[in-house]
Amino acid sequence: MFDRIIALCRAGFEKECAAELQSHANAAGFAAYVKTETGSGLVQLVASTRQPADSLFEQIRFHDLIFCRQWFASGELLTGLPDKNRLQPLLEHIKPFGLHFQDVELAWPDTNEGKAISKFCKQFRPHLLASLKKHRLLSAQAGQRLHILFLDSQTAFVGYARSANSNPQAMGIMRLKMPAEAPSRSTLKLEEALHWFISQENERQYIKAGMRAVDLGAAPGGWSWQLIKRGMLVTAIDNGALDEGLMKSGMVEHIQADAFKWMPDKPVDWLVCDMVERPLLVSRMISRWFTRRMCQYSIFNLKLPMSQRYQSVMECLSYIHHTLSDAGIAFELRARQLYHDREEITVFLRRLHPGELDDNPGE
Repeated sequence: MFDRIIALCRAGFEKECAAELQSHANAAGFAAYVKTETGSGLVQLVASTRQPADSLFEQIRFHDLIFCRQWFASGELLTGLPDKNRLQPLLEHIKPFGLHFQDVELAWPDTNEGKAISKFCKQFRPHLLASLKKHRLLSAQAGQRLHILFLDSQTAFVGYARSANSNPQAMGIMRLKMPAEAPSRSTLKLEEALHWFISQENERQYIKAGMRAVDLGAAPGGWSWQLIKRGMLVTAIDNGALDEGLMKSGMVEHIQADAFKWMPDKPVDWLVCDMVERPLLVSRMISRWFTRRMCQYSIFNLKLPMSQRYQSVMECLSYIHHTLSDAGIAFELRARQLYHDREEITVFLRRLHPGELDDNPGE
């Protein structure tokens, strides 16, 4: 019934998302092939045998994926939905699943063409929920969410995802409001990264007022602003000027220096970096900070090349993994193309305390 995984990604990164899904499927011993179209924001991982595609939910952790914003198991594309009564054929398609759902996610590809269907989805949602409730297909205790991805008002992929192994944000998009006081829109990238990589139970441990942080390539100060907002004291390294309002906070020290050469006199808690530089060069620099034990936590961006982007990501993550492992450093390494990222991915790196178990292995 569920012969494919449908994955949503940033438009233009379908090849990277497809390569990643194929790699994970191969590692899980799952025979499959990928189908996609450049610019569609959509990837299909289709089972080559009769093995159900939703079995991958038990073998692949969604949070280990970098380019996939959201995923769900589905069958073939459902076509020919009537304009005046879509509920009936949808229900006839959903009932044989034999599942109850705690919620419903109606989605569309995050493209200019796909956004045209968003109004329809918002209007259709309450009618679908009412019908599912009437047929007793909704349950607060259910462990899965119903997914319907409309390509247009008559065509959709229909399936489900495990609630605990998918993105809780609709369509995998974290909606954030641009703070009026922030120096630049890049501030949203760090805000989203902090929400994504740090769970609520770990937030008090990882982020404390009075912690010291370094922001490499800080100007005009969008990332430093997020840090001082959380009570950190920031050393901002950049030859460029910082926002005047940021400097008036009294929590930022601006040092004009080469971010690739500067190093503090003593270790700090946090290192953040958002520079337009070659990704492997940034990876080497971050690794140097960690092998010298000059920071505990780091969030940094890797700007990707125009071609072989997936290979570039794997090269950078592999370099960090092997460099820190060879230095005898236990660590957590995770990466994600966030909604507010563009031609880049965001990476979280944390040194583990002695004896601490890593629930997110670095490779």
